[in-house]
Amino acid sequence: MTLPELVAHTARQLTAAGVSFGHGTANAHDEAAWLVLHALGLPLDTDLAQDALCGPVTGAQKAQAAALLQQRIAMRRPLAYLTRQAWLQGVPFYVDERSIVPRSLIAEVLAADSIDPWLPGSQTGSKCTHRVLDLCTGGGSLAVLAALAWPETPVDAADISADALAVARINIEQHGLRQRIALIESDGLKNCAGPYDLILCNPPYVNTASMAALPPEYRAEPALALAGGADGMDFVRRLIRDAPAVMNQHAALVLEIGHERAHFEAAFPHLAPLWLETSAGGDQVLLLAREDLAGVEY
Repeated sequence: MTLPELVAHTARQLTAAGVSFGHGTANAHDEAAWLVLHALGLPLDTDLAQDALCGPVTGAQKAQAAALLQQRIAMRRPLAYLTRQAWLQGVPFYVDERSIVPRSLIAEVLAADSIDPWLPGSQTGSKCTHRVLDLCTGGGSLAVLAALAWPETPVDAADISADALAVARINIEQHGLRQRIALIESDGLKNCAGPYDLILCNPPYVNTASMAALPPEYRAEPALALAGGADGMDFVRRLIRDAPAVMNQHAALVLEIGHERAHFEAAFPHLAPLWLETSAGGDQVLLLAREDLAGVEY
């Protein structure tokens, strides 16, 4: 069996087992490639089509891949939890069961510079932001990406979960950003003083009915980071109410709400956000300027 054949064989077993994807891969082939390459200690950017890699895999290598595959199928946990590593926009992050697997679509917005025109100073071409908050930071992936996007800007990374912040600390240190990113244990914005030019937030937004229907891979993640109440908007209501008090005059809020646009619009009919394009479409990440939020009664 060659390496590509082992990947194809693993993909067929994943499909037959009915596992769910969405924690770094979207289909059985990509998940199988990740699983096999990790098990064999090969770089994840290995080109499976290279002739040099098409020779027979050894019995020991097949056994290594089979052992990890058996874990993935039997435990029904995200592969990232088994490998202790995930990637977002090509940047590696440590992850374990104390935080959700990094996958926020806000990372795409950061990479595409879609936020820059809305930052203070954009009218003069400076595109500057003096302080960023990553609220509900989890394992800190968006805080790290923000710090990389604006190398001169301090970033606060806040979360209610001390366990998640422990994971974030690992990632911040691994990327050499301990001097630039401050960790804050906070229930919402309670301990976030600001003022901020930009708030990024991937909050718990899954509504109750959707939570009940989640496959095991998603239920393996901390429910605190996912469950958003009956309509998914419990945390978002607090955020929309409290955010203006910690935002600079021309600050922006970038918020991910997943598949909950209908619930968001029902909860906030008076708001007219800018919906940002991502690989999942144009209805899962939104931007609100401070002036859109200030003075609104809730």
